[in-house]
Amino acid sequence: MLPVQGQAEIINKICGALDKYESKLSEINQKIWSKPELAFKEYNAHDNVCEFFESLGAGYQVHRKAYGIETALEVIYSRGKGGRTIAFNAEYDALPGMGHACGHNLIATSSIAAFLATCEAMDTLYSDGLGYSVRLLGTPAEEGGGGKLLLINSGAYKDVDACFMVHPFPVLSGAPDLISSSSCTGLYLANDKVQVTFTGKPAHASAAPWEGINALDAVVSAYVNISMLRQQILPTQKIHGVISRGGDRPNVIPASTTVEYYIRSETARTLKPLTEKVVKCFEAAATATGCTVEYEWEAAYKDMKINKPICDSYVSAMNAMGHSTIFDAAGQVGGLSGGSTDMGNVSYEVPGFHGGFYIHVDGVNHTPQFTAGAGSEDGFKRSLHCAAGMAVVACRALVDGSFATAIKSDFEKA
Repeated sequence: MLPVQGQAEIINKICGALDKYESKLSEINQKIWSKPELAFKEYNAHDNVCEFFESLGAGYQVHRKAYGIETALEVIYSRGKGGRTIAFNAEYDALPGMGHACGHNLIATSSIAAFLATCEAMDTLYSDGLGYSVRLLGTPAEEGGGGKLLLINSGAYKDVDACFMVHPFPVLSGAPDLISSSSCTGLYLANDKVQVTFTGKPAHASAAPWEGINALDAVVSAYVNISMLRQQILPTQKIHGVISRGGDRPNVIPASTTVEYYIRSETARTLKPLTEKVVKCFEAAATATGCTVEYEWEAAYKDMKINKPICDSYVSAMNAMGHSTIFDAAGQVGGLSGGSTDMGNVSYEVPGFHGGFYIHVDGVNHTPQFTAGAGSEDGFKRSLHCAAGMAVVACRALVDGSFATAIKSDFEKA
């Protein structure tokens, strides 16, 4: 067994690699932020990242349109035979009308940086016969479309021993000096997404309304039903939606209407009965109005399974570098909660880490103010701090057999 280098030496090598590539990482970050692209349309982000690693050469195997997905990518760096595999997820899709209001440019940057730093540190510290593989996955369509689910189904995570990424949030008012935290239970909820279409019958709304079947009435009835249901659900459960099509003209009875709803619960197990209740609200609305109802379900996101050995190691590494970080097991530091991510699905397949980091911004995620913060120098610098922390843990997972066993054991128990 090869000796494991001390954490201080690993940190030194990793920080050196990040310093070396900082200007290039900043350039990629700004390219993604300044040209936001929606789900499965992230062509520029895809090409920018691929071109960067193709320019490096030196053993980086770049796969464009990875796993048959137009805007997915994979970069692999391997040494020796066998050994463990570590992956980093880079998200880069934006939100309609708001750009990078959830900071996916920073997520991509931190994962790219962590991948680079891990590869360089491993190459210099553990070069004598140790087999290992480090992987960067460009994962499109997190905001809608479930790109990671497509990657899971295509086998992208099949041989991965642990997978890492971090997500930006606003600086916490109750802990202004906190830079980062490991994922807490209940922060990321399981999520069902559905588009519901009610079909009725058109008629002149003034001259002969009795000839029509009003699909807008079905929408209103469903909205009221769900609003009443909210009184009887758990505080951790969420239901929210929009009317995406309510009719065409006031003097025509709407013959077809559409709503979109997100249904969230603490775990995939508790989500199923909640979704069944919501579906009954739609069915009741259709029955009451005489409409028919059709459902179009999007990819379902699972809750995030935390891995305590990874979380503990990340907290230790970050604090050793002077970046205030905690393991927020009970969600006690406050901040945002109730979101969902397709990284949750990955965490059901392999040991996963989805840490949070905090940037100075005047608004919360999914607002124009957060878009501005995601493009700031402060946000970029903090994404690199977290990249260093992830890289330290990744190196340890690749070379420390007992640590790797602890990660696997915790995953299997969860």
